[in-house]
Amino acid sequence: MAIAIQQLLLLQQVIDYIDEHINEEINAEELANLVGYSPYHFYRIFDKHIGYTVMNYVQKRKLQFALYELVQGKRIIQIALDYGFETHSGFTKAFKKCFGSPPSLYKLHCPISLPQKLDLLSLRQKQTGGIVMQPKIIHKEAFDIAGKTFESHLEKVSYTRDAPAFWEQRISVDEAIESTLYNLLSPKKHGEYCINISGTELKDSFTYLFAVNYDQDNHLPKELTKLKIPAATYAVFRTPLVEVGQFVHSIKGTWQYILEDWLPTSHYEVDESVYDFEYYDEHCHDWIYEKIFMEIYLPIKKREIDRA
Repeated sequence: MAIAIQQLLLLQQVIDYIDEHINEEINAEELANLVGYSPYHFYRIFDKHIGYTVMNYVQKRKLQFALYELVQGKRIIQIALDYGFETHSGFTKAFKKCFGSPPSLYKLHCPISLPQKLDLLSLRQKQTGGIVMQPKIIHKEAFDIAGKTFESHLEKVSYTRDAPAFWEQRISVDEAIESTLYNLLSPKKHGEYCINISGTELKDSFTYLFAVNYDQDNHLPKELTKLKIPAATYAVFRTPLVEVGQFVHSIKGTWQYILEDWLPTSHYEVDESVYDFEYYDEHCHDWIYEKIFMEIYLPIKKREIDRA
């Protein structure tokens, strides 16, 4: 335990150094020398604690800072050069690989604040399983889901974020709800939504909906519940890649990080008029992937003070 804490304290120096020199050329050997490790030992403990290889993390962190530059209106070619990419196309390729879309499209929904400073000891305490990267900000049009509800008597639960990973913790796998929903509804896209649909007026019960996309016009089986998710803007967080035994802890820890670390230092507040939810697709199937992740959708709006 003491060795792990000591390693995290040294890696914190590395993480801070990367942020402080984010516009400069950074190499792994330089970072290893910073904390007195051999390159081999440094690569191993960095990957173990951070969840990324050294240079993969450096590139992702550069791209996170580039997001902020995008929302400030700086030209893409200038951003590419500022962050060490030799060409516009090289930057665009790396950006698309990291965030899923080219910067010309993504800049419409970039985070409006700089990436949060990372605290490795805090992330360890929250058991996230690694670094929680800067969220993707997206706008989703209204859509329909349908599934089965579950009632549980849990106090002080008003939102999905109040009972994270409820599906993994509370619903018996023997019920085979997932396969039942796919057989009954045949959604076009794979993925399950886990969402609290109880109102804030309920203080001692929790109505949980496990659902899939519902894009049919046919009659919905009476044992299932349909729900329309309204159009909203979301901050979408991916949990760190972890082995299945860490998955529930990682989800709970990521929620804790979002609410305690990311949200207070961002320029956003939660849009309480819209549901927050957890989204699980094939990337959480441990029989396919050695390490798995899921996504958390937090509805957001700009803070009142920032809209003034």
